Amino acid sequence: MAKKSFNCKLVTPTAALVNDPVTYASVPAWDGLMGFLPGRAPILGRLGTGELTLEYADTEKTKGGSRSFVISGGIIRMDNDQMTILAEHAVAAEELTVAGAEAELKGAKDQRAQDFARAKLTVVKRGGGI
Repeated sequence: MAKKSFNCKLVTPTAALVNDPVTYASVPAWDGLMGFLPGRAPILGRLGTGELTLEYADTEKTKGGSRSFVISGGIIRMDNDQMTILAEHAVAAEELTVAGAEAELKGAKDQRAQDFARAKLTVVKRGGGI
């Protein structure tokens, strides 16, 4: 019987944000989005800037659903149904506000900071924030 989930860890230099079983992950790689399902072949890749989406299965204790983060930079490793995302920056979508993302975009000094702020603004305007 095929596995229905894999473990996903999302870690930044300052915090461990996720360590949960997920059924699917959409990851912003440096060259576009990559989708991950259980049983995927091993891979090591470079992260880009954008929305990380994690899908959760229904369990006896909780209803499934999805959770989004805006991430930028770092690496991803998937091996033996263990995904580890080491991101330079990551923010949970539920922590974002339009005003905060717009202010960050206005104050961004370089292209990378502008890209991260734009990704936050896109996610929060789509309904991912508060």
